[in-house]
Amino acid sequence: MATPGPAAGRPADGTAAVVPAGALAGVPQPRLYAGDLLLRPFAPADAPVLVAAFADPHIAYWNLEAAMTPAAAAARIADYAAQLAAERAVNWLVADAASGEPRGRVSLSEVSLWYGGAEATYWTLPGARGRGVASTALRAAARWGLDRLGLGRVHLRHSVGNAGSCRVAGRAGFVAEGTHRHALRHADGWHDMHVHSLVATDPAG
Repeated sequence: MATPGPAAGRPADGTAAVVPAGALAGVPQPRLYAGDLLLRPFAPADAPVLVAAFADPHIAYWNLEAAMTPAAAAARIADYAAQLAAERAVNWLVADAASGEPRGRVSLSEVSLWYGGAEATYWTLPGARGRGVASTALRAAARWGLDRLGLGRVHLRHSVGNAGSCRVAGRAGFVAEGTHRHALRHADGWHDMHVHSLVATDPAG
């Protein structure tokens, strides 16, 4: 579920924005180290990573994406930069910190600096699964959003049928909140969605 933005109406009591405008667009996107992983901005040369990712049926199904052409991948990476400039999202490529080999992607999307919230999304390449990559990257991105950017809450949603994503959320410290019924349509019909969150007052460890 998207976090309400200023267009949805700001508080009428004079309450200030949780995070000042310009906090994302005014500084370079950070590179985050987490264990043996590096979260870094996508570069144009990373287009083949997206092509390979969305050729994987698991990623394509859960992310509602068709196979991606090289041109579409290049456009997506350009859009990641535009999303950051507009302070709507931060997208990281997750790589092995030593070798630089791509492992996956994690993002804070639907960012509202005014309300102090964002939605986390993530996927891992087939060869990186089962090694804690997704949970480590997810927690690093979320804690950066809470501790450094100053958000109050990061939430995520996944289909109730995606047990792997549920485990990732738990290992990353996200608290299960409940279920949104009939919330997202996949190729096989409507799915209920589990909701998890991490908030600024949750333990950082």
